[in-house]
Amino acid sequence: MSFELLVETRQGEELLDITAEVARLVEEYGKDRKLCQAFVPHTTAGITINEHADPDVKSDLLLAMRKVVPFLREYRHGEGNSPAHVKATLAGSSVSVPIDKGRLLLGTWQGIFLAEFDGPRRRKVIVTLV
Repeated sequence: MSFELLVETRQGEELLDITAEVARLVEEYGKDRKLCQAFVPHTTAGITINEHADPDVKSDLLLAMRKVVPFLREYRHGEGNSPAHVKATLAGSSVSVPIDKGRLLLGTWQGIFLAEFDGPRRRKVIVTLV
């Protein structure tokens, strides 16, 4: 069973915590399911699991991504968003989280984030409960 979340991003690059929305779907529809997969069908956005207690972690992750993938004139992609494509590849396009009795089995500090690298945009997150 799959669901589609629509997420509006507000900045060129940002990490949006979507844990609550995914958890709500799992609580409502996943009581007899064992795995939740969240997938982003985009080439300039990704999805990741990381700490969601301290907002500075999001800033640090984006800072590190900018240092690892700087904007270079040598990129050949004509749209000018090659760094976003590279960052999306590094972040990945899906995450999987076990489910137990309708609850995501995330660690204490973990959250699920949509990683926007070419915003602002309207993004889809496909959540599948297996």
